[in-house]
Amino acid sequence: MTFTKTSQKFGQWADSRANTVFGLGFGSEQQLSKFADKFQEVKEAAKLARDRSQEKMETSSNHSQESGRETPSSTQASSVNGTDDEKACHGGVPDSELKTENDKLKTALAQSTSNVKKWETELETLRESNARLSLALQDSIASVEHWKQEFLACKDENDQLRNKIGELEAQCDEIDKERERNEELSKRLQELEAELQDKEAELEDLRKQSEVIPQLMIECESVTEKLQDAEQRNQDLDDQVRSLRKEVEESKHRHGHLKLELKHFLNILDGKIDDLHEFRQELSKLEMDS
Repeated sequence: MTFTKTSQKFGQWADSRANTVFGLGFGSEQQLSKFADKFQEVKEAAKLARDRSQEKMETSSNHSQESGRETPSSTQASSVNGTDDEKACHGGVPDSELKTENDKLKTALAQSTSNVKKWETELETLRESNARLSLALQDSIASVEHWKQEFLACKDENDQLRNKIGELEAQCDEIDKERERNEELSKRLQELEAELQDKEAELEDLRKQSEVIPQLMIECESVTEKLQDAEQRNQDLDDQVRSLRKEVEESKHRHGHLKLELKHFLNILDGKIDDLHEFRQELSKLEMDS
């Protein structure tokens, strides 16, 4: 098996005998490199142990063949010499070597079995870790979908706020027009006040003339009529002034109310923009982690 780095924090390897591909994620690239080095070290150690075991088995087989070839010669030597001691002396050395090699093979086999069990345990641990990572990946995908839905909802709300801002801007334009009308009304009011002052001055002059020249009764009556007309006009002008002042006050009140509403919606928009900025940062972090 060969371990392959598929990304900076993820690697995988395939077991062709089990027809299975294993994957493993890590918290950092350093941990991934450390695991890859350890994987290669274990692989080389397993290969070395397998080669040694094979060499020992071949050596044992060779010794067995040599012992089988030496047995007739020793039998022949014993038949020639004719003594049992020489026969025991010639046959004892190969048996001792075979026993030693057999013990070495048993030790190597036990060590290999122990390594296999240890690797099986590590493999099971890696499988469990892979299962946990798969569950974590599924949770992360579900979380990303949830945040996508939240993002779409925030986007819709942002569009609604933009439409509301457009409406408020249109209302502001109407307020500007109304302000211009108020300025015109104020100018008209000033003109009426000036005219009223002129009429009052004229009325005062007429009163003085009526007091100074009592003999001109006819003219006094005419002046009186003019005075009444002026007072009526003065009353009318007073009514107009009060009406205009009332309209100005109502316009100012509406203008202040619209300003407060616009400020309120702008504050809400700023809050939503900040929320969208934080949401984008969280999405960037999730994307980097995944």
